[in-house]
Amino acid sequence: MDSLLPLAVAVPLVAAAGISALNPLFGHRRRVLDAVAILTAAAVTGLLVVIMLSTADGQRVYWFAGFTPSHGVALGIDFAVDQLNSGLATLTATLVTAALVFSWRYFERVSTYYHALMLVFLAGMVGFCLTGDIFNLFVFFELMGVAAYALTAYRPEERGPLQGALNFAITNSVGAYLSLSGIGLIYGRTGALNMAQIGQAITGHRPDGLVVVAFVLILMGLLTKASIVPFHFWLADAHAVAPTPVCVLFSGVMVELGLYGIARVYWSMFGAGLGHRDAITAVLLALGIATAVVGALFCFRQRHLKRLLAFSTINHAGLFLIGIALLTPLGLTGAAVYVIGHGLIKAALFLSVGIVLHRLGSVNETFLHGRGRGLPVTGVVFVLAALALADLPPFALYLGAGWIGQSGDARELHWITAVIMTTSVLVGAAVLRVAGGVFYGLGDPPSEDPQMAEEASEETSETDEAKSRTPLSMIVPPAVLVAAALAVGLLPQLGDLVQDGAVRFQDQAAYNATVLVGAHIAHPTALLGPEDTSVTTTDVVTGVGTAVASLVLALMALYWRRLPVLRRGFEPGAGLVRPIRRFQSGVVNDYVTWMVVGLACIGGALAFAIR
Repeated sequence: MDSLLPLAVAVPLVAAAGISALNPLFGHRRRVLDAVAILTAAAVTGLLVVIMLSTADGQRVYWFAGFTPSHGVALGIDFAVDQLNSGLATLTATLVTAALVFSWRYFERVSTYYHALMLVFLAGMVGFCLTGDIFNLFVFFELMGVAAYALTAYRPEERGPLQGALNFAITNSVGAYLSLSGIGLIYGRTGALNMAQIGQAITGHRPDGLVVVAFVLILMGLLTKASIVPFHFWLADAHAVAPTPVCVLFSGVMVELGLYGIARVYWSMFGAGLGHRDAITAVLLALGIATAVVGALFCFRQRHLKRLLAFSTINHAGLFLIGIALLTPLGLTGAAVYVIGHGLIKAALFLSVGIVLHRLGSVNETFLHGRGRGLPVTGVVFVLAALALADLPPFALYLGAGWIGQSGDARELHWITAVIMTTSVLVGAAVLRVAGGVFYGLGDPPSEDPQMAEEASEETSETDEAKSRTPLSMIVPPAVLVAAALAVGLLPQLGDLVQDGAVRFQDQAAYNATVLVGAHIAHPTALLGPEDTSVTTTDVVTGVGTAVASLVLALMALYWRRLPVLRRGFEPGAGLVRPIRRFQSGVVNDYVTWMVVGLACIGGALAFAIR
C-alpha cells in the first residue's frame, strides 16, 4: 500500500509531460487532451481515496529509493501520510477533476499548456500535502506556485491577467524566499530537513532566538499562500483575472494548503519545542480575526462577482485559522470539516459564475441584475450554495463552525462564536444578494461605482461560442459539488472520525516514532484529550440563525432604497469604497510593504512572548 504514495504525484507529472510531448500529434484534437487530463485527475482522486482509507489505523510512511532512517537519523526523503493530509489531497484532486470536466465545453480555444499546467498544479498540491520533508514542502510550494502564476496569466494578450499574475507571483515569491530563509536557519541549527527529525532535535531544549526567527520566517510564506491579512492582497487580484476553472482551485484548495502547512509545521516541528501555547494562540487568533473581518466587509461591498467570492474566501481563511489557533483536537476538527465544506461550495459558486460569464458575458452584478432569469438551474445551484456558505444545516460548513465555536467555549473564548456568526452573516448576505438580484431580479438595480464598473468591464467572456445554452458538462459539476457538501454534513460519526485524525496529527511524539523508528502507534494521545463532537441543538439553531440573518440582510441590501431609514441617499457599505481603494490598491509595492509590516509585527510579538 505504501508504494502507491509516490504515484499520486508521479502520475499527473508524467501525464503533463506526455501531453506536452505529444502536442504535435494531438494538439489539434482538443477532446483527446481533455479526456487524458480528466482521466488522469480522476485516477489520482481514486488513488488518494484508497490511500486515505488505508490511514484509518495509523500513519503511512514511504521512503524514496528505500533510504530509511538509521538510528533515528533520516537519510532520505519521505511521504508521511495521515487522515487529514490525505483527505486534503483527495479534496484537491476532486476539485481539479471537476474543473477539468467544466472546461470540456467552457473553453472553445485552449492550448496544450492549459491541461499540462493543471496537472502540474495538481501534482504540486498533492506533494505539498503528503511530504514529510520541510525543504520538499518548499519545492512543492514553488511547483504549484509557478503553475498557478502561468494559469493566472493564461490570456496574456490582455492587461488584467498579466497584472494579476505579476502581483500574485511577486507577493508569493517574497513569502517563499522568507520561508526558504527560515528553512536554512533551522537546517543550520539541527542539521536536518526531515520534519520529524527537526522536531525531535528542538524538543527538550529551551527555544532560542534563532529557532523563533526560523519559525516566524517559515510561517510568513505559508500565511501569504493562505491569504491571511496583511498578506492577502494577491488573492482578489488573481481571482479577478484568472480563468474561472482555475479560480476553483485558488479558492477551493490552494488557500487551504497554506493553512495546512501552518498546522503541519507547527505540530510536526515546533509545537513541543517552542511551548508558549497561549502566546502562539493569541498571535494566530489575532490574525484570524482580522482576516475574517476584513474579508467579510470587503465581500459585502463588492459588485465584481469573482472578487466578491475571493473576499469571501479570505473571510473563511480567517475562520479556519481561528480553528487551528485554538491548538485543540476539536478546533482542528472543526477547521478540517469547514475546509471540506467550503472547498466544495466555493468551487460550485465559481463554476456557477463561470456559467454566467459564459452565457451573459459579464461578472458585473449591476449589469447582470435580472438577466440571469434564463438560467434557472444555475440559479437554484447558486442559491443552495449561498445558503450553505451562510452555514445552513445540514451542509458541512455549519458543523465546522459549530465545533470551532465549541472548542473556543471550552477555552473560555466565547466571543469566537460571535465572530464566526457575524462575519458569516455578512458573507452569506453578499452571496444571497447576488443570487436574488442576478437570477431572480429581486430589489432595485444597485448603483454603479465607476471604478468597480471599470474593473468588471475588463472581464471578457472566456468562451467564444455556444452562449445560447449551458452544456451538461458545465452544470453537472457545480450541482454534484453542492450535493457532496450536503452528503458530507449528513455522514454519521463524521466528527469522531475527523477528530481521530486530528488527535493523531497533533501527537508529535507519535509522529516522530512513526517516521524515524517505523513504530505503529495504534492509539496516540494529543496534548488535550478528545472533546465531544456530537451535533447539538445549539449548533443547528446557530446555523439556522446565521442563514436566516444572512437572508434578511440580503433582502435589506436588495430593497434598501425602499426602507424608510435609508431613503435619503445612503447606500449600505458606501463608506467602505475609499478604504477598499486605498487598502487594495493593485500596486505591488504597497502589497510588499504591508508584508514587511506584518512580518515585523508578528515577529516582534512572538519574539517578545517566547523568551
